[in-house]
Amino acid sequence: MNETPTTTAPAAPVGQLRRIWPSVAGVGFAALVGIGLTGGVELAPVLAASAVVYLGAAAVGKPAAAWPMFFATALVITLVRLLLDERVDATWFLLGGAALLAVYGFLRGGLRPAHGLPLQSVALVGFGGAAVVATGIDPDLGGYLVAAGLLGHAAWDFHHHRTERVVARSLAEFCLVLDTVLAVTIVLVTVT
Repeated sequence: MNETPTTTAPAAPVGQLRRIWPSVAGVGFAALVGIGLTGGVELAPVLAASAVVYLGAAAVGKPAAAWPMFFATALVITLVRLLLDERVDATWFLLGGAALLAVYGFLRGGLRPAHGLPLQSVALVGFGGAAVVATGIDPDLGGYLVAAGLLGHAAWDFHHHRTERVVARSLAEFCLVLDTVLAVTIVLVTVT
């Protein structure tokens, strides 16, 4: 008796999705954040948060801590927007939290390796400083500054994704896509 062999559909789409889920999630989160965006300065806290996540993971000394840090920064931004006056910028809350994380990392002895807490602190000053400056200048110019900062952080994400240092590789990929999509969105919103 001849039985016809049965074939099953390859699991390639599921396997592919498992491989690219951080990029897909980055696009989805960018779409969520971009809903109703009227100007790039509104996303200054996101620029600050991008650096806080890296500094936090370096301070704790565990790349996997980057995902909880990301969710914590997203929660801070959301709560500030929902509960406080719209003139209050979440950037300052994020930078305050980053200062506490930096002190914790220093007390924990996190000054080594140099690409950890020391370099992430410098990055926080740069990206966080750009976020602060953007909120205090002309809104269009501030929007372009936030977009440039996000593109700069996307390069930072790419480097960390490639070297697999400081943060989980999945977080670096997620943020690379998120930062790039948000930067392009800011430019498009500002230009139009």
